[in-house]
Amino acid sequence: MCFVPVRRRFIHRIEQGSIRRVLDEEPFMPCRLIWVTPEAERLMGYCARVSNPENQENPDVAKLLGFCIKHGHWSVFEMADMCIEIQTTRGISAQIIRHRSFHFQEYSARYAKVQRIEEVHPRRQDAKNRQSSHDDLPAETREWFAEAQSQLFSRARQLYDEALQKGIAKESARFLLPMASGTTIYMKGTVRDWIHYIALRSDPATQLEHRQIALAAKKIFIAQFPNVAQALGWSN
Repeated sequence: MCFVPVRRRFIHRIEQGSIRRVLDEEPFMPCRLIWVTPEAERLMGYCARVSNPENQENPDVAKLLGFCIKHGHWSVFEMADMCIEIQTTRGISAQIIRHRSFHFQEYSARYAKVQRIEEVHPRRQDAKNRQSSHDDLPAETREWFAEAQSQLFSRARQLYDEALQKGIAKESARFLLPMASGTTIYMKGTVRDWIHYIALRSDPATQLEHRQIALAAKKIFIAQFPNVAQALGWSN
């Protein structure tokens, strides 16, 4: 199953000259499709039949693509691309851009002003696994963390804006901001790249905020490549 949690988020932004902590009015979806290779599945099927030119125009590609997946003929899935826009934070974008087979374009805080800082829902550290957490913190701890974020982000945003007003370059002023600063990424890869990324990052071992992005990307993938998704056993 591909369940994509639609979350609401608190952000810190400027309203009427002051910095305010506000709740986004609209449900937040971290990903949206920018473009995809036209008739991508048909194209991949066409390329897969390169050694059978008499049958290349055959529009029935579902079984063929399923066969390629079953037998590990992955090069076929490098013949089509997809580009997705991702809304996230600098903390998570650092994880995403480690997937080096993709190509990225990211919002430049050196060129443009940072517009938002997002709050994160705290989780308890696993006692043994340094890269695992559990959503079972007591209410008072969650409230403390929310207040700590609010105070820190408001102060960071205030100092950042003061730095810009004093003529300090954005490339310098941005170092006053936390890893929770919002960013936008365009992520472009082959179908093969997306299969690997979604399979890896939708796993429960992935950090929750990153996993939400992978699940949203999976939903887009299923809509754009239904035959490939079916062969992979992926569904909404």
